[in-house]
Amino acid sequence: MEPIKNADHFIYFETGLSPLKELLDQNKYSKVFVFADTNTAELCLPTFRSFLDDLEDFDIIETDPGEENKNIDFCIGIWKTLLDFGADRKCLMINLGGGVITDMGGFVASTYKRGIDFINIPTTLLSQVDASVGGKTGIDIDNVKNMVGTFSLPQAVFIENTFLTTLSKRELLSGFAEMIKHGLIKDKAYYERLKTSNYEALIPEEIYRSIQIKNEVVTEDPLEKGLRKILNFGHTIGHAVESYALTNSKKPLTHGEAIAIGMVCEAYLSAKYCNLTADELTDITTYICSIYPKYNIKEKSFDTLLELMQSDKKNEDGQIMFSLLDKIGQCTFNCRITTADILSSLTYYNNL
Repeated sequence: MEPIKNADHFIYFETGLSPLKELLDQNKYSKVFVFADTNTAELCLPTFRSFLDDLEDFDIIETDPGEENKNIDFCIGIWKTLLDFGADRKCLMINLGGGVITDMGGFVASTYKRGIDFINIPTTLLSQVDASVGGKTGIDIDNVKNMVGTFSLPQAVFIENTFLTTLSKRELLSGFAEMIKHGLIKDKAYYERLKTSNYEALIPEEIYRSIQIKNEVVTEDPLEKGLRKILNFGHTIGHAVESYALTNSKKPLTHGEAIAIGMVCEAYLSAKYCNLTADELTDITTYICSIYPKYNIKEKSFDTLLELMQSDKKNEDGQIMFSLLDKIGQCTFNCRITTADILSSLTYYNNL
């Protein structure tokens, strides 16, 4: 598969990291750091080493896994570690891991000494089709997702299917939600194809198409002034549910599980406010609920969920803004929805 160009860097597919060797030779970095969580260091670092068996001179920076650690305190620890290792502005950070690692690693790199080069090697399906592509970095503040961050492009992104063999079914299903979203907002034929696919045995071409769709959107609108907002379909409600579950549940939701809930709720709003037909709403609801576990959104949490939505980055003039479907394969943005209808969408999901 041909590399995908995004601005001034490439997204490489199934190359065994060979272009990374060339990039390292060309730039002569003063130091190379590999940033990973403890899980990735155990499961994926051996594969990374096997791809780059002649790369020995690098330091590993490890952090604890999980969204709850994607915060400023952990960033401070990483910045201090870089200082302790004598990292200057000519060093390179390689982010090896899932979305938390690429989000936080990109943020740390883009702010350390006003910016050092970084490369993303996403090792989860979610990070391959979403977090590592598009130049967004970020950390959470008070359990509100990605409230502090930058638009900073990596030097390159490497997609290697080998890393996905380390994932559980639940982690694969989490990433699959973003692929479904890409079909719903931009490519009906792709959405229909995914409905017949097995998320546990995705072929590289399906992942490639998902990244193509996201890249087409972010290339047209890199700073999220307009079109890029359609990538937030399912996320206004989904992020709120994810954040709530993170602090109020013994078993937090994965990102994809929360976004699946958000897509059902926001499809309901799409049928009410846009041109999504009743049949299309039924199709989306039936399909998503057939593969994602049902989650009980307790009515007592509704007010807290609304408060979390009020903190969403897309909001304008104090109003919660949504990206909604006009039809399967076509999405619009900057939709203003009443509080009553937001609550109705949560009730719709609960009653399924």
